[in-house]
Amino acid sequence: MSASNFKGKVVALSGGVGGAKLAQGLAQCLAPEQLLIVANTGDDFEHLGLTISPDLDSVMYALAGINDSQRGWGLAGESWQAMAALERLRGETWFRLGDRDLATHLQRSQLLRQGRSLTEATAALCRALGIGPQLIPMSDDPVRTLVATAAGELAFQHYFVREQCEPAVTGFRFDGIERSTPNPLWLQWLADPELAAVIICPSNPFVSVDPMLQLPGVRQALRDCPAPLIAVSPIVAGAAIKGPAAKMMAELKLPCSAHSVAEHYGELLDGFVLDEADAELIPSIASDSLAVTAAASVMRDADSKRALAQRVLDFATALA
Repeated sequence: MSASNFKGKVVALSGGVGGAKLAQGLAQCLAPEQLLIVANTGDDFEHLGLTISPDLDSVMYALAGINDSQRGWGLAGESWQAMAALERLRGETWFRLGDRDLATHLQRSQLLRQGRSLTEATAALCRALGIGPQLIPMSDDPVRTLVATAAGELAFQHYFVREQCEPAVTGFRFDGIERSTPNPLWLQWLADPELAAVIICPSNPFVSVDPMLQLPGVRQALRDCPAPLIAVSPIVAGAAIKGPAAKMMAELKLPCSAHSVAEHYGELLDGFVLDEADAELIPSIASDSLAVTAAASVMRDADSKRALAQRVLDFATALA
């Protein structure tokens, strides 16, 4: 099936690097008006007086084709003179912001200070970068992921970057989530009769996807939406392609497998995509209410991103 004959709209839920790759593939397969990408903002934080939105930026840079594919985050061709100067001044440099990346955070923070919402600020940045599909934050209200560890509770970026994911994880809390409202545009697309698929990109289920799913009203909106909900596993052959998902599973006493990912999302799912390396798990995961398929899910280049996106879209068509 080619991009031109996929009918309907698609909502993709994305965390950072892994989600951004599939979002990039979907953007190659769909017309801009067919695709809405909702990014996790539980990772957002204030740093050096700036509002930092790591997952939004990972997706935005990927869609613009300016991300650093080798490092997995930030911008290609980055330099670090501001961080070097800050270090000389004995400032905080544990969260490294490249010189070009700083411009994004400066502009976002300025727009927010002018009274723009995070949705409006993100749209302005995307327009400036020539991005076609709509990219929105999960909410304009602040939600902050806190990681419970044996050493106490840590803000997500302190756990992920400053502590390099070393403390053992015992749980998660999303501060402010009960007071937050899902992005109205997201809910509008979920209720659209033209919606043909909701895709959970291969992102960390606990800290990238759960903040989105736990926003008030989201689970019910997903149950009520007319389209199949499909998740792509971020776990391949017992390992995470990127990030601490596998380590978190082990510390939470969960088997590190695609099976655990499917169980985590549970009855929300209509379809589940795992890697070909895990195809033997299909009989143990599939049920009358859950269709499971295998695909080449490790995305190393533009062709593999597009191929996986097309495979997921074909799966959505079959489920519909």
